[in-house]
Order: sequence, then structure tokens, then C-alpha cells
Amino acid sequence: MRVFIFVFMLGTVSLFAGFFPKSVTTSVASVDGETIYLKRSLGREGMSGALIHNFRDIEAMTGYLMQTGKPNEAKLVLKNVIKHDKLPSIKTPPQKGDKVIGGYLYGNVMAIAPDMTTYDNIVKAYPSKTWFHPDLLAVFLSSEGEAVPTPELLETFATEYQIGLFYIVKKDEAVLYDPISRHVVARKPFRGTVKNAKFPFFMRFDKFRTGIFSDTSEEDGNYYEVVEQFK
Repeated sequence: MRVFIFVFMLGTVSLFAGFFPKSVTTSVASVDGETIYLKRSLGREGMSGALIHNFRDIEAMTGYLMQTGKPNEAKLVLKNVIKHDKLPSIKTPPQKGDKVIGGYLYGNVMAIAPDMTTYDNIVKAYPSKTWFHPDLLAVFLSSEGEAVPTPELLETFATEYQIGLFYIVKKDEAVLYDPISRHVVARKPFRGTVKNAKFPFFMRFDKFRTGIFSDTSEEDGNYYEVVEQFK
């Protein structure tokens, strides 16, 4: 598991405080097969939550669930919460009384943007968030031998680095993408003025290795086609 973290803490006033979902603490009321009923809704469809079980006064995270489109209803989306080959995974199923933290780690965010100016404006607008630089994602993709992020790769990456949301800039909107549920949990209009969007996203590397014998660069694809897969 990677343990180094690059964090950007910026001290300007937040411009769009209501854009980010608020964390919610509730509990499991009952479980019926694949359906988990909550005592309180997480608030937004697609929002993920951490399941916490009490093992004789010791609390441990046992999985993730996702708020469905029905009030107070959720489903299990991720059982293995620790990506590590040498650590055992917890296999306890959801149970009545389990605590649920909706929006778990939503304060940890990475911005995927087409250029440095757009990226800087985003992180300055939300100083209360802990921002992880996209250079980390570039290093991760390189280590995986991949050229562009996918929902599957973002889930693995986010679990390893404990990132709760990705702020993704598209052509005409900005979205908050939950990598655990693989759903957009917020969106708003966003008008950018980018003429040359960097592929696959803004990072401080001109090139990064995608395999033993190949490189990728900013001319190799279209940024906006990459981010359209996150819906």
C-alpha cells in the first residue's frame, strides 16, 4: 500500500459550498437480501457510505454501500475495503445496527481538469477540502501500465489513497464523481476557456510511462472523451 500523500491546502473563501454533499451518520435498520434499509437516507442517489460493525466494543469497517433512488434504501457495492495482499479482508455481512457513515472521506478530493489554470481555480474555491494532486494518479496509471483512467482504475486508486471524490471538469459542466459507487453525486454548469486541454488530464509531467516500452503524451488523445466515461 502506498503511504506517501501530496496534499494541497489553500486558504481562500469557498465559492460553491453547497455543491459538495454533506457527510451523514446513520445506521442499518434491516437487511433483506441484497437490499439494506437505513434509518436515515444518505441524501443523494449514488452516494456511498462506509459500513461500521462493532466487534465486542471494537469498531471496524466491513464494506461500502450506496444510496439507491429510493428513500432510506441502499445496496452493497464494495466488500473488500483494504487493497492489500498480505492483510485479511473482513467478510462480515451488513447487519441491523451497523453504523453507516455516508460520504465517508468526501473531504478528500482530487480534481481532474484540462489545464493548470482550471485546476488552480477549483482547489482555491474549496479551501476546506484536502486536495490530492493529480500527479499521484499519473504515477498510479504508469505503475499499472495504463494510459487513461477508467471507473475500475479510479476505484482501486481511491481505495489505496483514501480519496472520497473526484471533481471532474467536462465540456459544459463540473461533476463530483464517487469512485466507490461509480456514480456522479453532484453536477453544476461549468464554462471553461481551455483551448488546448491536456491529455489525459492536467498533471505536472509532460509524459508518463504506460508500459515498459511505451510513453504517452498530451498529444495522444482527447481529454473530454476521457472524462465522459464518468457518469
